[in-house]
Amino acid sequence: MLMSDIRAIKRALLSVSDKTGLIDFARALEQRGVTLISTGGTRKAIADAGVGVTDVSDVTGFPEMMDGRVKTLHPKVHGGLLAIRENPEHEAAMLAHGIEPIDLLVVNLYPFEATVARQAGWEETIENIDIGGPAMIRAAAKNHEDVAVVVDVADYQEILDAMDASGGGAPLSLRKKLAQKAYARTAAYDAAISNWLAKEIGVETPEYRAVGGRLSEPMRYGENPHQHAGFYSTGEKRIGVATARQAQGKQLSYNNVNDTDAAFELVAEFDPNRTAAVAIIKHANPCGVAEGGSLKEAYLRAQACDPISAFGGIVALNRRLDAEAAAEIVKIFTEVIIAPDADEAAIALVASKKNLRLLLTGGLPDPRAAGLAVRSVAGGLLFQSRDNAVVDDMPLKIVTRRAPTEQELADLKFAFRVAKHVKSNAIVYAKGGATVGIGAGQMSRVDSSRIAAWKAAEAAKGAGAAESWAKGSVVASDAFFPFADGLLAAADAGATAVIQPGGSVRDDEVIKAADEAGLAMVMTGFRHFRH
Repeated sequence: MLMSDIRAIKRALLSVSDKTGLIDFARALEQRGVTLISTGGTRKAIADAGVGVTDVSDVTGFPEMMDGRVKTLHPKVHGGLLAIRENPEHEAAMLAHGIEPIDLLVVNLYPFEATVARQAGWEETIENIDIGGPAMIRAAAKNHEDVAVVVDVADYQEILDAMDASGGGAPLSLRKKLAQKAYARTAAYDAAISNWLAKEIGVETPEYRAVGGRLSEPMRYGENPHQHAGFYSTGEKRIGVATARQAQGKQLSYNNVNDTDAAFELVAEFDPNRTAAVAIIKHANPCGVAEGGSLKEAYLRAQACDPISAFGGIVALNRRLDAEAAAEIVKIFTEVIIAPDADEAAIALVASKKNLRLLLTGGLPDPRAAGLAVRSVAGGLLFQSRDNAVVDDMPLKIVTRRAPTEQELADLKFAFRVAKHVKSNAIVYAKGGATVGIGAGQMSRVDSSRIAAWKAAEAAKGAGAAESWAKGSVVASDAFFPFADGLLAAADAGATAVIQPGGSVRDDEVIKAADEAGLAMVMTGFRHFRH
């Protein structure tokens, strides 16, 4: 630490919405000889604690007005933050206008994101848009050569430690770090405001789209060891990995987070009040999904679809994890279990595998909820609305001479739920409320169909079954069959019914092929590409 880099902290302005740790911090600053200035409720809290503090109105000569909208927007505040020390012109201006320097700014903003999250009304939300706070933060951050700015209560102690280490100041390295954090905070804040406004006024593709997030945790690496990665929370209150409590296990990896999100979004398609359901995910694709009378039954049926791929996978459940299911899951190596909750006995069983992560979310995400999905490309970002189409809401159209039986229809709906979460081109064979073969991510739909059929045959062979589990199954396709070959491959594998979006110029050809093969076919009118 170079002493020439140190800027003494003699005068601080504190104006915070989140008052966590405020009194202790203010008292610590006072003990270090810092003069405190403050506003409104912050000033009152500090004064009530017996700490000396000056009201900002006494500095500016103007009272707070307009319901507190105007209190710090004044030259004696912004001049004190923006003045370059040792600049003769700035020093002269400060002297001429009675402006004193402010060496430390401590501001955290009105809780706009929290106000939106609890679905407050328009007027209340508008009043929680901070104006003076971001203006001061940006001013102090711009002048970080002379001013330290703190926007996070987690940084209070670092300021105090720096003052103690340097004899009452903050080094340039710290001031730069705090300035970067300050600009990132105001950027994320403005992003939240602009996105809320766009949603409220119904603008689906605004001219400027901003995204912002807060670091939940840095990661050891990304998809591969040579890539840097961090997990950021956007503040969206959608239940899932970002909001979960980790009850057990080592730190999640980048791939763990990605795969666990995919697993939990899939299993949320199954109403826990209707059935227990389990999804097993590997590399963001399901390798087995099943319903059952219990989580144990659902897990065993899901695992049977592809027991080899299930090893080292992610397990998602739509109900509270019980000991019976946990005892089965821990029999093989599993990376992550995610569930709405867990029994104490189940938690104890999972704890026997010290590296196995257990995430408890407190509920399931709503598959019908609106929201945004974003993906980066070179030089840009792709935004789209979340795929919230649910098969139960689709106007299913029977297009073949033979209608599906009641059991076939139930399995068709099940398979289409799963296909929504399989990478395109996606083919899913299902029977009795369980997947029996999944083909994912192929360039040709007929290849996906053949791979899924092969998977079904291999799983059956491994279980000692006399014939492929695709025999008597149904098949779902995430998009239309451009030719009849993919459908005929499914028929050759033993499928008896098909569900697909329809919409191909060759639909009539495909329907004719289905009729000739004796298949029942249903069209949904909805495509589920997932690239």
